[in-house]
This record gives sequence, structure tokens and C-alpha cells, in this order.
Amino acid sequence: MNAETIADPEGNDLPTTPAALLARLSALGLAHETVTHEAVFTVEQSTAVRARLPVLQQGVHIKNLFLRNKREEMWLVTAEAHRPIDLRQLGERIGAGRVSFGSPERLMRYLGVRPGSVTPLALINDTAHRVRLAVDRAVLDADIVWAHPLVNTMVTRLSGADLRRFFTATGHAPAAIDFAA
Repeated sequence: MNAETIADPEGNDLPTTPAALLARLSALGLAHETVTHEAVFTVEQSTAVRARLPVLQQGVHIKNLFLRNKREEMWLVTAEAHRPIDLRQLGERIGAGRVSFGSPERLMRYLGVRPGSVTPLALINDTAHRVRLAVDRAVLDADIVWAHPLVNTMVTRLSGADLRRFFTATGHAPAAIDFAA
């Protein structure tokens, strides 16, 4: 299966389905709205979708990096979609040392999603708390944040405050990173 193949675009074959995730957000009292669109695998593809759907033109859109280091520590880094990220500098900033991208197999094992669908909402699947989290301060402070609900054929709106509540509910304390600095 290549990177742009989706086994089930609705995510019914994932450890947690998008429907189950959205139900959990509701159970936590987190306000959310989900929009369905064609599959996107890059920030550029996502930008094209946003240009066509007016509802998506408000708020902060994110990109997510699933990383690992030589000590087998896993990291999820979430930043505003337009932010340039230098992996060498990022590894030092988050205290991970040299980092590289985690494999699709590790991504599925730790976060229960496929490449192209990496999202902070996948932390619902990290019940062993093996993945460390670093989030752009601008994302945490945003009024509106858009994130994939475990698949790249949908995007879900939450507030930055509700995203923080979600992290607390999953037992993940984000390291706030000022990517603008």
C-alpha cells in the first residue's frame, strides 16, 4: 500500500474510528464540528481544500509530525500549517536530540493512524502514554483549531482551550513551543 492509499477512507478499520472519537469529544463536553472532504496528504493539498470550502477559511490549520529519536522515544509535534520546521533545531528544542520521522508501522502502533492522517486527536489511542507531545503555542491559544479526526478525509473544529482539555483527558501534557520565536 503506498502513502496515498486509504484502506477505508471512513476509518472503520482503525483502532478508534472517527465516529468513536467524535462521540468521545461530545462525552467530554468539547464543542466540535466536522467537515468531510477529499483525502489530503500534504499541507498544499489541504490549502486547496480550504480555498474551496468557506467554513474552513477561519481558524488555525495544523500540520503534525510523528517523530522518534535513537532512544526510541516517540514525539508528536503539532504546529500551524504554514510554519517552517527544521528537524535538527526542533529535536534540540524539545529535548529529544536528533529526531527522524517515525515509520508507518510505528505510527499505527502508537497512534492508530496512517500517514497523511497524523493528528493530535490520535492521542486517544496512546493509552500507554508512550508519545510525548509538543504543540505550537499559537495552536494552543487559537480560538479555532482544525484537526483530522483520525482520517484525512475529514477535519474537525475545536477551540484551542478544548484541545487542551482533550490532552488532559488523554493524560498528555503538551510542551508549548513558540515556533514564532
